[in-house]
Amino acid sequence: MAIRKAFVADIKQIHALINDCAAQQEMLPRALNELYEHMRDIYVYEDEGAAGGKAIAGTCALHIAWEDLAEIRSLAVRKELRGRGIGSSLARSCIEEARGLGLRRIFALTYAPKFFKRLGFEVVDKSKLPHKIWGDCIRCPKFPDCNEYAVLKELG
Repeated sequence: MAIRKAFVADIKQIHALINDCAAQQEMLPRALNELYEHMRDIYVYEDEGAAGGKAIAGTCALHIAWEDLAEIRSLAVRKELRGRGIGSSLARSCIEEARGLGLRRIFALTYAPKFFKRLGFEVVDKSKLPHKIWGDCIRCPKFPDCNEYAVLKELG
């Protein structure tokens, strides 16, 4: 098993994983074209498949939101592989990349705030993320009645 940046050939598998989780109301769906456009943001957790082939066990993206702010997006792990640290490893990869880029804060909008709290994030009011709200959220069909939690981590 290994974490790496996504390849073009991974995108359809990533799309299926994210949208499977979205169908379970665990996250918002992503369009295939959006994943191709933002492929450089995406990490994958690669697992040896049953037939010796490699499969995507999990995925996560780091999106730069502003000069000092990044977002962890589309963190998804195959249901049967949850609880093995895959999601935490993917999130930590994004956190480390954000630090390496000189960003001071990283956030996520999530239905699982406890997961992010274990990684040092704090639940905050969404009003602390105006770039996200007026950049992406305003176009979401759930806006303004979103039930996701905003979590934020100071990177120092």
